[in-house]
Amino acid sequence: MKKQLYLLLLLLSTAVFAQQKQVVTSIDTIKNKIGAEFKLSIKTTVDTSSKVIFPKLKNFGALEVIQSYPIDTVKMDGRYELIKKYGLTQFDSGRYVVPSIKIFIDSKPFLTDSLLVEVANVQVDTLKQKMFDIKDIAPADNPIGDWWKYLLILALIIGIGAFIYWFIKNRQEKKLQEEIYKTPIEKATSLLDTLEKKELWQKGQVKAYYSELTDIARNYIEEAIEIPAMESTTSELIQGLRAASVKKKMTLSQEIIENLERVLKQADLVKFAKSKPLDFEITEDRNKIQKAILTLDNSIPVEVPVEEDVLLNEAQRQKQIQIQLRKQRNKRIVTAVASVVFLLAATTTFFIVTKGFSYVKDNIIGHPTKELLEGEWVKSDYGNPGVIIETPKVLKRVDLTKTLPKDGMALIKEMQSFAYGSALDPFYLMVSTLKFKQETQIDLAKSMDGILQSMEAQGAQNMIVKQEEFETKEGVKGIKAYGTFSQINGDDKSSAKMYYEALLFSQEGGLQQILLFHEEGDTYANEISERVLNSVELKQASK
Repeated sequence: MKKQLYLLLLLLSTAVFAQQKQVVTSIDTIKNKIGAEFKLSIKTTVDTSSKVIFPKLKNFGALEVIQSYPIDTVKMDGRYELIKKYGLTQFDSGRYVVPSIKIFIDSKPFLTDSLLVEVANVQVDTLKQKMFDIKDIAPADNPIGDWWKYLLILALIIGIGAFIYWFIKNRQEKKLQEEIYKTPIEKATSLLDTLEKKELWQKGQVKAYYSELTDIARNYIEEAIEIPAMESTTSELIQGLRAASVKKKMTLSQEIIENLERVLKQADLVKFAKSKPLDFEITEDRNKIQKAILTLDNSIPVEVPVEEDVLLNEAQRQKQIQIQLRKQRNKRIVTAVASVVFLLAATTTFFIVTKGFSYVKDNIIGHPTKELLEGEWVKSDYGNPGVIIETPKVLKRVDLTKTLPKDGMALIKEMQSFAYGSALDPFYLMVSTLKFKQETQIDLAKSMDGILQSMEAQGAQNMIVKQEEFETKEGVKGIKAYGTFSQINGDDKSSAKMYYEALLFSQEGGLQQILLFHEEGDTYANEISERVLNSVELKQASK
């Protein structure tokens, strides 16, 4: 729907003579009670050989078809006069537009006239019906919606994500320092020192202490002497160690092997038989393991590496360290991002559950009319006769003179129009002023009817219209029309239900008009409309 359709200048339509039409539309009454029948008549005169098709409809706009009467045929001077009648009704009070429909005569379409009807409310007998006072305005919930609070929550979530990233990084670096050693003996010695610092057996965790102690020894034997120590039993390990010492020509004493075997068997008893060694026995076992590891390492024949091999091995080690560091960094980043996303999702879900989806959408995601309402408003003077009005944004001048018929422009001395937004925006506002070349008495009610018919003719569907008097703070009286209509998007043919309000004021030689509309049910737009209309001030037309 183009902005031009909202041009409220069809009040000049009384100056334009209608052409004779082949299809004539009439209605038995333009005002009726709720549920009463409006009888719509469509009449056409055609040749006897012509084929006329009247549509079969269930609704005429917002009016329901309760009866489709048979076609009356009257023969006149060799031609047929066909009269088709429809019974229409509506069960809600207000002003409604009976839209134009297509009548096909010999496959050629002809449009009927649109009509405006009024459904009156049923009068209530206040003497018999008990009346109640109007309830006080219920205070609205105070949203926790100051922006600084949302920024604080966002900063807190980001801070938690940064802490998780830092914690994982420190833990990984510590683990990397523990795991990367130049030689097996360096690793075993470092792990033995770390085990002592834990003070497990002093805290009563003897089983855990012996498990770690023997694992250190087994790992060392597996890495340095290359036998499957971790998966072997104690007897298999000692047997394999003796065989390896002969094969590798290791100088091992019988005492060292026996001490190692004794400690491993003691550990088996602790782990599987719940044995509890004395404190001095635990200390001796630890010393025996350390001595055994050092003796084994010293007994391994040393091959003097070539300098190039040493450099190559060091380069490979550094490369492995870099690869491992890179993997750990990527893991930290993924974990931190996943944590932040999870916290954001959890926070959003919490607000949806406690406050509702509309609250989250309006206050966290954002709402266009809410931003307009809470923004910096502007009070300005538009047109001549001037309209002083307060709006969320400054209205921009638009040129609508090209859309007027030449007959209408001949009566106008000056026209100015100002608007914000477009027909597809969630909020639209237009202010128009006119000065006529001659002073003209204008019937505002008929002028408003012309405006509404124009909106319907241009595509506003299922219009519901209500009218009442409107008075500014200064006591200037005018007329107000309001209601809803269906707006069709020309691109994807989607439909949206819109709420509109139109104000009309007449002066001697001048006219002032205000139109605004927005999506029905938009509470923020309702507040904008109320504030805009309450701010209206009118000036007298200047010569």
